[in-house]
Amino acid sequence: MTHDTLTLTLPDEEATTRLAERFAPLLTGQAPGMGPGGRIHLHGDLGAGKTHFVRALLRACGVAGRIKSPSYALLESYKVSSLYFYHLDFYRFSDSREWVDAGFRDILQDNAVVLIEWPEKAGNLLPPPDLDLHLDYCGDGRLATLDAHSAKGTLWITTLAPSQQK
Repeated sequence: MTHDTLTLTLPDEEATTRLAERFAPLLTGQAPGMGPGGRIHLHGDLGAGKTHFVRALLRACGVAGRIKSPSYALLESYKVSSLYFYHLDFYRFSDSREWVDAGFRDILQDNAVVLIEWPEKAGNLLPPPDLDLHLDYCGDGRLATLDAHSAKGTLWITTLAPSQQK
């Protein structure tokens, strides 16, 4: 199993937005050598920026209109061209099997973009993502730690890393 890590300092909300915008071509297949789709699990305390990152990413991928948080609905889905985007939030789950009982296993396709907030609420029932994104408070900003768990996740980190080291 692949496990590469990249840690970035995000001094403000705009830096989180820029990181999300840099992910967009990687997930939509517009970056050279990248196919569309992928799974990202988002971790962090309440207010750490998980939903902000997802909204900025969806906007950068071409989602128009209102982008709602799936906190109560559990799932919000979008389609841009022929690519499906699924934004899930497991925060309100009290049992790790709730996501399976809700029928979400069917959307975990390699050719879709699947973004899951609070994946730890599903216990070990979720398959590993391509990438874990941890957002932790760091002063007024955030510390973003990206952990790859697949060849695709490693390629994303490799692609993102050089321009972060300016």
